[in-house]
Amino acid sequence: MSQKKVIIVGAGISGLSAGVYAARSGFDVTILEQHIIAGGLSTAWSRKGYYFEGGMHWLTGSSPKLKLNQVWKEVGALQDNNPIENRDPYYTLLDGDKKLCMYRDLKKLEQHFIEYAPEDKKMIKQLCRDIRRFKNVHLPIKDIRGLKSKNPMHPSLGELLKMAPAAPRYFPLQRMSFVDYVNQFKNENLRHLLMCVIGPRYNAISLIYTLASFASGDCGYPAGGSVRMANNILETYKSLGGKIQFRTKVENVEIKDGVVTGVTTKDGFIPADAVIVTQDTRNAIDTLFDPPLYLDSWIGKMRRDVISEQTMFISLGVKADLSRFPFATIFPLKEPFEFGGCKFNEFRINNYSQYKDYQPEGCTTLTCLLICDNYYFWKQAKDDGTYKAKKDELGRKFVETLSQFIPEVKDELEVIDVATPCTYERYCTSWQGGWMSVWNQFGKQDNYPQESAYVYGLYFAGQRIVMPGGLPIAVYTGRRAVQLLCRNEGEIFV
Repeated sequence: MSQKKVIIVGAGISGLSAGVYAARSGFDVTILEQHIIAGGLSTAWSRKGYYFEGGMHWLTGSSPKLKLNQVWKEVGALQDNNPIENRDPYYTLLDGDKKLCMYRDLKKLEQHFIEYAPEDKKMIKQLCRDIRRFKNVHLPIKDIRGLKSKNPMHPSLGELLKMAPAAPRYFPLQRMSFVDYVNQFKNENLRHLLMCVIGPRYNAISLIYTLASFASGDCGYPAGGSVRMANNILETYKSLGGKIQFRTKVENVEIKDGVVTGVTTKDGFIPADAVIVTQDTRNAIDTLFDPPLYLDSWIGKMRRDVISEQTMFISLGVKADLSRFPFATIFPLKEPFEFGGCKFNEFRINNYSQYKDYQPEGCTTLTCLLICDNYYFWKQAKDDGTYKAKKDELGRKFVETLSQFIPEVKDELEVIDVATPCTYERYCTSWQGGWMSVWNQFGKQDNYPQESAYVYGLYFAGQRIVMPGGLPIAVYTGRRAVQLLCRNEGEIFV
């Protein structure tokens, strides 16, 4: 077994997963993390007894039918302490006394939608046909070529053939924007419900793939959310002899004569035989190398083409039991909610009132994800000194609007917490504070290499590597980076 030293930059899901596989494969591994906790963008935090889930609202690969589920179990993410809950309905729109629900069962969904909006019968049937075509589409897990693996993993022919029905609709949906697809529905509330699924800049295939994942039985919520899952991987990593240093920000990846030699932190140089960079790749190529990386052709493409998905995340602690509302409630707004150059026609409120330990007894934690492109609005506010005032203004305006549907958020508000793209940039070193990459209309689904063709021992992993990113890509690329390392070093991947 090799005792070559490997440094992993970042303890997000990708870095932790790479750490597990590298330690299991016999390397001497150290993860360096700038923050005080692991998880990266998959995170949560507490304020005055209220617990705000800020990273994960469902998990792709939660279904045991998928090979990705096996990967999550291999890295220790899914254990007995975080069983999966498949919420159903997973979204509920409330408009007065009327309910419009997003069900997992397609027959039930189709019947319910047609009863609610008979004027959209033709388009509802088209939507359900599209979802059925994509029900078996998922991320295929495969080992890299030339790898010696203790437990080889490759997609079977049957697995790939089950995805074939999606092929005829792939390019039509890829060429259509998400908004244009949704606007084919006449019923306004159907449009409100569908617009809450993903960000408005994506293409239509992103919508259908997401809905199909729910319909397939995937996308459950692990008990304990982001932090428990990240801690599970961390404890698995440490049990394998892996080391981690918190409050340790890597300032530079050192390269000499085309070979990685280690990294530099504020405390000095740390030697290594290989470095796996799991910090946001779009950010890392400009900040972790002196001079910035230009050698590999894909680096220029990434600089040019990546579109960062951003969010304003608002969390509320309310001194009232709000269990009368469903978990994920959509409220259609009579007037658009506008802030920072962005406009929203509905709120999707996550309600944790029925989740133990997420709030004091008799109280409720609420969160809302406002997906939009306004990084530069917040950056300008940081630069001109108005950042806190604008965060306070956003919070006040949001509470005022939401109180039209839930009066308690105004009358019984105990805690409000506002995170902006600059918040995620600061704590997670994510490029423009983004947590995914936008796959837009006509856009190619770009994938990037995970090893440098010009620097030996340099590897990359993380959600920027495969569009659009997210948790499944984080664990997939963490695993793949170690496979590349093992192949290059002549080690068996375990």
